[in-house]
Amino acid sequence: MKRSVLHQGEIAPSPTGYNPVTIFRALGDELRLAALLLIRDQAKLCVCELTEAFTVSQPKVSRHLAILRDIGLVETERRGQWIYYSLNPQLPAWVLQVLDETAQNNGALIEAPLAQLQAMAERPAVQCP
Repeated sequence: MKRSVLHQGEIAPSPTGYNPVTIFRALGDELRLAALLLIRDQAKLCVCELTEAFTVSQPKVSRHLAILRDIGLVETERRGQWIYYSLNPQLPAWVLQVLDETAQNNGALIEAPLAQLQAMAERPAVQCP
């Protein structure tokens, strides 16, 4: 079984801020980085939308989102049985700046997933089907 890139002690942000090593390790995975940038672009996405956008399985998307959630990059909102992900509004300015610069200079990372998402039939307006 593949081991997680992040160690247990790195999971939650410390009270004094976010550990840059932990943040960059999490963003070092292409799917996690692209998912985070897509969430940033769309404000809030459900797991079903992300599985469609990236054409990967729900467990794989959920596993990567759990890492982003555990280190404090995204927050969740439950609507019935569905969980929606959005950027954590408490992110420090330096993290937001990294995400902004990455998004502005690397649009190709989310070009295809964004097209898949926009082409999604019956995209949920309030909650996933």
